[in-house]
Amino acid sequence: MSMSISLPTIDLRFDEIEQLALRALLASRVRADNAAQVATSIACAERDGQGIVGLSYLPTYCDHAAVGKVDGFATPMLEQLSPVAIRVDAQTGFAHPAIALGLPALAAAARSNGIAVLAVGNSYSCGSLGYFVEELAQGGLVALMTANSSPLMAPFGGKTPFFGTNPLAFAVPRVGHPPLVLDQSSSTVAWVAVNDAHRRGLPLPLGWALDKDGWPTTDAAKGLAGSMAPLGGYKGAGLALMVDVLSGGLTGSHFSHQVSSFGSCEGGPTRCGQMLIALNPQMLGGDPFSARLEAMLLAMCEAPAVRLPGDRRLHARAAHAHTIQVKQADVDLLTRYGVQGSPLAPRES
Repeated sequence: MSMSISLPTIDLRFDEIEQLALRALLASRVRADNAAQVATSIACAERDGQGIVGLSYLPTYCDHAAVGKVDGFATPMLEQLSPVAIRVDAQTGFAHPAIALGLPALAAAARSNGIAVLAVGNSYSCGSLGYFVEELAQGGLVALMTANSSPLMAPFGGKTPFFGTNPLAFAVPRVGHPPLVLDQSSSTVAWVAVNDAHRRGLPLPLGWALDKDGWPTTDAAKGLAGSMAPLGGYKGAGLALMVDVLSGGLTGSHFSHQVSSFGSCEGGPTRCGQMLIALNPQMLGGDPFSARLEAMLLAMCEAPAVRLPGDRRLHARAAHAHTIQVKQADVDLLTRYGVQGSPLAPRES
């Protein structure tokens, strides 16, 4: 049976994690403004207890920038298609600066018109979707976001990966509380969770992944060589299809089966997409919306064991108000990246 290994950790402040990430990106062929957007998201992931899309995932970003799979020097382009439709072409660069460019226009359009949509195309992995919808909810808007990714999950009844884990996130503003944020993949768990279990030598809970023959497996290596399991069987596969249409089809980007692997430096730019929809709750739901929402959530939580989506993230954020515990190995590796850049970066002769 696989055994868990306790890894040495170190306590860092939020700004120290941000600077560590920034230096690694800058040294790996990423322009300063783009690197700053990504570095902040990495620090936020660590702060919120989402380390699997934090420092441990950053070397992949750096390696992909170094070989040109993502263009670290790209300048995203915004186009206002109509009063309620905005499109941003990420130009095969990082998703974070592309989405950041579009969010103010999206928020303004939703406040004025009740609803608006932002389509981000020719993009790259955006990490945690909750990071973006929370920003919209902090501005008083209800937000829905979808993103497609490279093929990791077979359609229901199949065994060959076709869809990405294709996550979606939802956020709603609350009075007197942080926004309610729901962030989930269309698979039972995100691929990074299975990969993290493999790195740490842990067995998988049954239902997380399928082997190459389509059978459920608790072996992380077999799961990585096979397929992620769709959430709720055919229902998760249906969600992945919906996300693919919204994120790949309506943004003019690749569908999941066309996206080159996020886990490899081969295959060229990913050209995936993200779709964000923002709604004005006061215009659509009226003044009673906030009070009615709080009454509903209070009724939901009457049972002692019930917790709201995102509560664990908020508890982690509170616990990390001063320092954040991160893996020493991640810090050591990224410190080397910050000095030398990605080992895959072309070297001058």
